[in-house]
Amino acid sequence: MTEIKRTLYYNMYNPSDANKNKSAQILDKAMQDAFLDREEALFLWHNAPLGRLMHTAHQIRIKKHPKNEVSWIIDRNVNYTNICNSACKFCNFWRAKNHKEACITPLEAFIPRIEEMWKLGGRQLLLQGGLHPELGLEYYELLFKRLKSYYPELKLHALGPPEIVHIAKIEGISYHECLLKLREAGLDSLPGAGAEILSDRVRKILSPNKCSTAEWFDVMREAHKIGMTTSATMMFGHIETIEERIEHLIAVRGVQDEKPEGSMGFISFIPWPFQGKGTVLSKLHPEIKAVSANEYIRLIALSRIMLPNISNIQASWLTVGKNTGQICLHAGANDFGSIMIEENVVSVAGANFRFDKEGIQFAIREAGFVPVRRDQEFNILKNSTHEK
Repeated sequence: MTEIKRTLYYNMYNPSDANKNKSAQILDKAMQDAFLDREEALFLWHNAPLGRLMHTAHQIRIKKHPKNEVSWIIDRNVNYTNICNSACKFCNFWRAKNHKEACITPLEAFIPRIEEMWKLGGRQLLLQGGLHPELGLEYYELLFKRLKSYYPELKLHALGPPEIVHIAKIEGISYHECLLKLREAGLDSLPGAGAEILSDRVRKILSPNKCSTAEWFDVMREAHKIGMTTSATMMFGHIETIEERIEHLIAVRGVQDEKPEGSMGFISFIPWPFQGKGTVLSKLHPEIKAVSANEYIRLIALSRIMLPNISNIQASWLTVGKNTGQICLHAGANDFGSIMIEENVVSVAGANFRFDKEGIQFAIREAGFVPVRRDQEFNILKNSTHEK
């Protein structure tokens, strides 16, 4: 905790703010839950001291979550296939259909993984894979129904907009129809996977075969219309500009503002830095530098400030480590995510941090908060403050 306090103190009182009056005016506006525009956000990014951003973001977080609690979850990420025709330049996990390591996870391989999660108290399965050229709607319907038949209480937080776009195109149906059929088969909520940076300039370089920005948002709009809870993400720190990061936040905020009354929409926003170890993108762009702790904390704080209509901001300890994640809890984040029993995508690109259920709670307490376990809908589970 000493290092956290030292960092907070240094950033709060760093006197190098040449534009403090303008920063203060913009941050006062943010405190009223107003939507900051592109120019205001850029000014804050380039001029506001990190400590000032952190303080404002934390005050906004306290308004939304007045209890001194930080939520976390037990779930498991299982990849149903590594076969993908997107060929994203940042991904080391995908394989071509005829590659010797290409696979589709058989149903029997899910069972022991779910059983292990069940014993740890988890009830949610995060299912993600790739844009398999031949897997259509029937495969996902059958998989979801079988998993739910074995585990009726299981929550499926599965797929993502790129997969929905891909399945809908294979079947020749609308995103709306595709989502309804998947929900009927057992899909409970839709992750914000495949967002990366929601800029078509960036997407054409990173993943030219993946869905466009408009398609990503159109899937989320349809999910919100049927009352399906979703999340939004950002993978940053590669070839995008600061302006594109800001535009990503503004676009997410705009779609959240469109959601029908009574729909949760984007229940959370999760940014994480690009993990480049061994990736094609890093080889093509050796000038890419790892995101610093200060830059990540600044992005977390600005996310809280720019997204007043999204309740939960998650700190990605998996990609930035415990200490930086803890500081983010003083910079607008109110959620520490999952213990990640299994993770196979960012880990093969350099993310090596790990927590068990005791460790994640200790980290939250060490940062000065009370850990509370939640489900995907951010319902706090009974007796979660006494978790062992």
